[in-house]
Amino acid sequence: MSDSPASDADSILACEECLSPAEAFSVVGNETRLSILEALWRMDRPAAFSDLRREVEMRDSAQFNYHLSKLTGQFVTKTDDGYDFRSAGRAVIQAVLSGTINQDPEIEPFEVAGDCVNCGAPLEAHYRNEQVRIRCTECGRPHGGYSFPPGGLEERTPEELMNAFNQRARHLSCLSADGVCPECSGRMSTHLYDVDDDEVFDMDVRVEHECQRCQHSIVSSVGLVLLDDAEIVSFYRDHGIDLNTVPYWTLEWCVTDNYTTVERRGGPDANDEWRITLTIPVEDEQLVLDLDGDLNVLDTERREARPAGESLGEERAGGP
Repeated sequence: MSDSPASDADSILACEECLSPAEAFSVVGNETRLSILEALWRMDRPAAFSDLRREVEMRDSAQFNYHLSKLTGQFVTKTDDGYDFRSAGRAVIQAVLSGTINQDPEIEPFEVAGDCVNCGAPLEAHYRNEQVRIRCTECGRPHGGYSFPPGGLEERTPEELMNAFNQRARHLSCLSADGVCPECSGRMSTHLYDVDDDEVFDMDVRVEHECQRCQHSIVSSVGLVLLDDAEIVSFYRDHGIDLNTVPYWTLEWCVTDNYTTVERRGGPDANDEWRITLTIPVEDEQLVLDLDGDLNVLDTERREARPAGESLGEERAGGP
């Protein structure tokens, strides 16, 4: 789902003038400069020099100007109307607000919507290491998990947290599948892999998205990648269901490979050789999608639902 990487000659950014990571962190690793960024965040922007200094409560104008000048160019931009954020300065403040650099909370398990696809027991979620994880209360089978910044826990009930997590997980997976890294916006590649022995998820094939810039990776099922597909969303809407509000971990075609059939396998570096069928049942109807190795939808068909217990195919694929 991603384009081939550009050569150095074709690249739109040449970083000869960029700060090194060590230099960038040394600039914002100063209490006064961080206070300037925090003050700018609270203000109407662009902010005048005098208003910004007053917000920081710094009397020494020369000292204030010194620290502001260190930020200007990489973290703050100066215009005729005053000072405003550049994306790097905004990212620093957003990291502070998200809690990722100064918080490390844990939340004890709490019950969430849905039943285990293996044993039918209730599901629970827990928060640890900046991730929400969902699992069965009885057999422990995982039903999904993604990163979730600590700041997102504040002033949210468990129900509100899981609603937010559901939307974030969809966003991360679909953005990755579209070839954009959710961490650094670098180029994300998508590959399908055979899984010989997956005792955790009981999957035959999984989808892996990996950033070619920062090496951030996300593993998902075939179904999860297609949660925002127009045909699937429309199919659910025709049955009176807003798919966007359904917790993805309650959708068996998203967290198992029970509804995914591998028609033709390829290697991890040969996506064009794969052919996959995903069957999505809703009430008395099924939506059948034919997919290529990049998980592009080649064709769709609506069919009458199969009788309970009828096999969906001998080969299966996917992963939560």
